[in-house]
Amino acid sequence: MEDNFSAAKRGLAILGAVCVAACAGYGGSDLKPGASTRPEIVGSMGRPTLAWKNPDGSEQLAYPRGPKSTQTFMVYLGPDGKLQHIEQVLVDAQFHRIRNGMHKDEVLRILGPSGEKWTQFYSRRNELAWSWLFCNSWNVQEFFDVMFDADTGVVRTTGRHPDLRGWREPSCGQ
Repeated sequence: MEDNFSAAKRGLAILGAVCVAACAGYGGSDLKPGASTRPEIVGSMGRPTLAWKNPDGSEQLAYPRGPKSTQTFMVYLGPDGKLQHIEQVLVDAQFHRIRNGMHKDEVLRILGPSGEKWTQFYSRRNELAWSWLFCNSWNVQEFFDVMFDADTGVVRTTGRHPDLRGWREPSCGQ
């Protein structure tokens, strides 16, 4: 009986260690600006959902993450292929950058991809709606919405609304 209990404890300890190790690179906290390379970033954070190569050789990688997809990290690499910085972009400062007349490609570079289940097309208005679930400054889930003209891909309007899907367990660090 003692042996089974010890094996179970060892198994739980190993599982716990693996979980802690996996979370360590969640937002790239184990990476070093000026030193970490793209292969190290991918090794720590996984494959990016989106990547952009700039004319100067620098690169931007998008990593949607978080409990219930409430975070998106942008990773910026210099032309030398080394990490410049990592930024959590689902925050007010980034939302304020989205303006009417911007193209959806510009919005993607600022906020990353919208949640798959929060992308909708409204045929009567010929609008494409993208929404991002995020944790607001009160640590409560909220949506940031961008409405595009479906033909041109240009931003018509933006807005915010609370997450009204009913009570769920807290997922904004509460």
